[in-house]
Amino acid sequence: MEDMVAPFANWPWEKSGSYKYLLYGPFLAQVARLWWKGESVSSSWCFNIVLLCFLRYAIAQLWHTFCNMHFLSQDRRILHRSVDFKQIDHEWDWDNFIILQAFVGGIMCHMLPSLTNWGTLWDTRGLIAALILHMLVSEPLYYWIHRLLHSNSYLFNVYHSIHHLSPVPQPFTAENAAFLEHILLVLIMGIPVVGAALIGFGSLSLIYVYVLVFDFLRCMGHSNVEVFPHQIFEAFPFLRYLVYTPTYHNLHHTEKNSNFCLFMPLYDLLGNTLNVKSWELQKQISLNAGKNIEVPDFVFLAHIVDISSAIHVPFMFRSFASLPYATRWFILPAWPVSFIAMFGLWAWAKTFTVSFYNLRNKLHHTWVVPRFGVQYFLPFATNGINAQIEHAILKADKMGIKVLSLAALNKNEALNGGGILFVKNHPNLRVRVVHGNTLTAAVTINQIPKDVKEVFLTGSTSKLGRAIALYLCRRQVRVLMLTSSTERFLKIQKEAAVDCQKYLVQVTKYQAAANCNTWIVGKWITPREQKCAPPGTHFHQFVVPPIMNFRKDCTYGELAAMKLPQDAQGLGNCEYTMDRGVIHACHAGGLVHSLEGWTHHEVGAIDVDRIDIVWEAALRHGLRPV
Repeated sequence: MEDMVAPFANWPWEKSGSYKYLLYGPFLAQVARLWWKGESVSSSWCFNIVLLCFLRYAIAQLWHTFCNMHFLSQDRRILHRSVDFKQIDHEWDWDNFIILQAFVGGIMCHMLPSLTNWGTLWDTRGLIAALILHMLVSEPLYYWIHRLLHSNSYLFNVYHSIHHLSPVPQPFTAENAAFLEHILLVLIMGIPVVGAALIGFGSLSLIYVYVLVFDFLRCMGHSNVEVFPHQIFEAFPFLRYLVYTPTYHNLHHTEKNSNFCLFMPLYDLLGNTLNVKSWELQKQISLNAGKNIEVPDFVFLAHIVDISSAIHVPFMFRSFASLPYATRWFILPAWPVSFIAMFGLWAWAKTFTVSFYNLRNKLHHTWVVPRFGVQYFLPFATNGINAQIEHAILKADKMGIKVLSLAALNKNEALNGGGILFVKNHPNLRVRVVHGNTLTAAVTINQIPKDVKEVFLTGSTSKLGRAIALYLCRRQVRVLMLTSSTERFLKIQKEAAVDCQKYLVQVTKYQAAANCNTWIVGKWITPREQKCAPPGTHFHQFVVPPIMNFRKDCTYGELAAMKLPQDAQGLGNCEYTMDRGVIHACHAGGLVHSLEGWTHHEVGAIDVDRIDIVWEAALRHGLRPV
């Protein structure tokens, strides 16, 4: 028999998924009805409830964006940990409270007109009354309830532990709690607003100001970024009892036996539950701002594919970034914002940090060059892009980072010769520059069945194409190399051993592969060109972007990638279209370089003799092919 669920532990619409947003339907329908009839929409309570809900989402999102822009907030972080997929999934429905309070607000709006005049836009007396009621009633009531939830093991385990299951406090953590807790929070929030209305001081601004400030302070306390300079509390000591800090609330999450207040530490002082480390720790974090930045061992230097995929970063829509990238409906309204933001980043930032994770007790960052994929193919943009990549390499060298790996187009042969340009310009670099293509070649090769005797290779004279062709010919696999340049083909053929050269065959047309059912695609091919493949062909590929899955009678491989070990900590976003915990092979190649402690640069042409060495090292460190 299944265990009985405790009353009010789960939300009524818990199993509704995204359909829960249909609960806003009645409000939107009423607004639409008024608009259709030509009546005033702005004076409708349904409109104001919907607007207020939107603003509450915006506050939470803006706080999330700020505290997860590591290039802005990393020097003031309290816990130097990243949010993982488990926490993101646990907090997926953090916004349930907004839906609940929207309905409670609708009920109140129908009741309160009989008590007071809600047509008033502003009444300062109401704001003052609400502030007094909040300080004298809501604050101690919250403190007492919160302390009770911790002191009673049943209440904590059944209800409050849901909130504390998030190891890294985030703005979305603030409202992730059991249904019962938010019913009690409605009461706590309602007392100042209803109280001010009952004494005749109600106004529209009272609702907006109180609710939005309440949300702002809750998000701030859970931001994991210390936003207050310690000098404020040294100059005005009494302030430390009137407003909490993120450090103050963070101690509650890490130690759980102190700092129970809502926003005012005064009640912890009166209740003898104030953590004595609160202000000293806050001062240390404030003093060390700009000094306590953790230096990663490894950096993956990525770039943006297009404007819509630029939104697929953790500091934008966290839930979206935690899933493989795909075009979704909500991207369209965010497109202009992303476009404007990218112009700002071009002007302001050379690179910026988007995520980090820990593996084998080493910190690994992903930095992004604020350039779109199409820019890499514009001749006049070459110098600017190389300057930004070079700036990132020199920054990494100055910081003491050991390995920097170049992603996709950042190592384009036409751009910088696969990274050779930077190593030549700076021969004394301590940071190792790595293109990671050796592991990309290894992953692609190991996807090909051992019994295959013939393959068709496009992009055959590229760095990867050359390495794959030379490796396969050693296995006595006949390689049909598609290229119109006989000179480049012969140059590669001469690199092979004399007894292997016969396995490398130049072809100039796709029709030459009409009887070959193993294609390795290193150059984008059109649906028309895919028609040349026989039925049953499998398309392996190392081309960016991937080719279209046009043929129904053929199969298509994914881009070369590897799955990170299970003990990787702090993974909370997907790398472009990759699944959770999966990274591009070039990213994994740089990671292996770092884990192995290799001291050579991996730039320019791929050393075919190292393909097996790198592959075995990757497997030894727990990375697995996808």
